[in-house]
Amino acid sequence: MGVYYDEITIQTNGETDMVNLTDDIQSTISKSKLKEGIACIFVGGSTGTVTTIEYEPGLIKDLPRALEKIAPKGIHYDHHETWHDDNGHSHVRASIMGPSLTVPIRKGRVLHGTWQQIVFVELDTGPRTRKIAVQIVGE
Repeated sequence: MGVYYDEITIQTNGETDMVNLTDDIQSTISKSKLKEGIACIFVGGSTGTVTTIEYEPGLIKDLPRALEKIAPKGIHYDHHETWHDDNGHSHVRASIMGPSLTVPIRKGRVLHGTWQQIVFVELDTGPRTRKIAVQIVGE
């Protein structure tokens, strides 16, 4: 059993920007030389998320609209009073979606559906540099 760790650094354009990580994850798996196992993809921070989506223009618009209904901007969040900022909705959205994703590895390839990509979604109100941790366990 082996363990491999790497980080992917990305720059986001701000709130609801989505970055397709699928090729970067596959590259990391290839570098690991592990053929069978699992990869945990994790973002440190409380205003970003890693998930899967069909990375196409319609859903890139649909997900932010759905998030606006779930945790809208422009309403009262006690977080704003604590830190005097404007990203309470970002924290709530990230808490609901979660900071990580675990995917299987088979024959040296990340397993995902034909139309399914691994993405990072920026939920904070401005552009950020993010480090995405990828830890692979396998053989």
